[in-house]
Amino acid sequence: MLSISGKAHGTFCDGLSRRDFLRIGGLAMGGLSLPDLLKAEAEARTGRSFKSVIMIYLCGAPPHQDMWDLKMDAPLEIRGPYKPISTKVPGIQISEHAPLLAKMMDKLVPIRSMYGSLTGAHDSFICYTGRPPNPANGNRPEGSQSDPPSFGSVVSSLQGQADPAIPSFVGLAPKAGHPPYGSPGHPGYLGPANSAFRPNGTGFDDLRLNGITLDRLEDRRSLLEGFDTFRRDLDQSGVVEGMDAFNQQALNVLTSNRLLEALDITKESPKTRERYGKGDPKNYGDGAPLNLEHFLMARRLVEAGARVVTLNFGRWDFHDNNYPQLLRHLPLFDQGMSALVQDLHDRGLDKDVAVVAWGEFGRTPTVNAQGGRDHWPRVGGALLAGGGLKTGQVIGATDRVGGEPTDRPVHFGEVFATLYKFMGIDTVKTTLTDLTGRPQYLVDGWQAMPELI
Repeated sequence: MLSISGKAHGTFCDGLSRRDFLRIGGLAMGGLSLPDLLKAEAEARTGRSFKSVIMIYLCGAPPHQDMWDLKMDAPLEIRGPYKPISTKVPGIQISEHAPLLAKMMDKLVPIRSMYGSLTGAHDSFICYTGRPPNPANGNRPEGSQSDPPSFGSVVSSLQGQADPAIPSFVGLAPKAGHPPYGSPGHPGYLGPANSAFRPNGTGFDDLRLNGITLDRLEDRRSLLEGFDTFRRDLDQSGVVEGMDAFNQQALNVLTSNRLLEALDITKESPKTRERYGKGDPKNYGDGAPLNLEHFLMARRLVEAGARVVTLNFGRWDFHDNNYPQLLRHLPLFDQGMSALVQDLHDRGLDKDVAVVAWGEFGRTPTVNAQGGRDHWPRVGGALLAGGGLKTGQVIGATDRVGGEPTDRPVHFGEVFATLYKFMGIDTVKTTLTDLTGRPQYLVDGWQAMPELI
């Protein structure tokens, strides 16, 4: 006999709630829940029924004037030794050390006039929220519960999972010596239920049942639910509710092999894996790895059902030896990014998956005595692709030395407004409730970029 305990609000005459009725009804339909049926129906009508975003954080802020905005008329101490090359789009030039991206410029959008950092402090926060970080939070990788949430957490909260076995928000960000370089994006006031699922390192082993049968796993879940019933009734903070969501997501993941398959890049052809390359899985200094396989993993994850994947790459804080370190980073990024963009086009995903790559600010026009470029929050760069955006163009421009925007300054919030619009989220009408109970807008009044949509 099946008995279901819990609150009896909104029950039918037999004591079962409408929610329980739907859950039991789902079991009667071959194990498919109502969301499963609705998802299957939508996909039968329209094919892929959801959009995805891959956000690539170039940890530490890359030198924009050595990558997308070379200044050949400036003095040597500003322009550096590298030369620009022509791209597939006439009139657009980028660094000679990104030849693969140059060949596909018709599929890309360099932005040369990014701004938004207030202090020039290192943090992934602005790259994942569109807002400058709160200095009071220091270097805590988890941020603060009062913070605005990251893009992935917002999408997780508003749109949920596209596939029950695939987390909505996945972060490919192993821990780093400088904690913000290892953050996949904070959930902020949306709470732990909307944190990024992080499959890196030891977490990957937790995806396997390791000898536990599905029946035994179900017994453990039932026991846990029994222990937690009284806490759920009394809890007013939302923490237990968040843990419930975690437990459900974990159960979905553990009882399906879809996530493990998405993370298993050995299922790709040798040709595809060679195109992406391997890079280096070890952290670069106190930053993230130069791991090219993460680019391939990101594509597999969005193809499997992830709505947002964040990817932390390298450590671009070149206060010394700017040019040698750039030669280590830029060619690898060129390979990984170009492979990802081409793969999305080859697989027909370029309209459904948007990609953005950027750092938290730019670098100083003048090279310092150690051969490096220091922090420069006044202007930086970004690179966008996919999402059905109007590609094959450059947006924005800087002055002769790459130190100030002179044409079409672009705030991080504008890019976020564009990505939310791509995801089908109306930033004018949509609000989230913070910990004080107040409604908060997603992008502080910024509008989607008309140049891109």
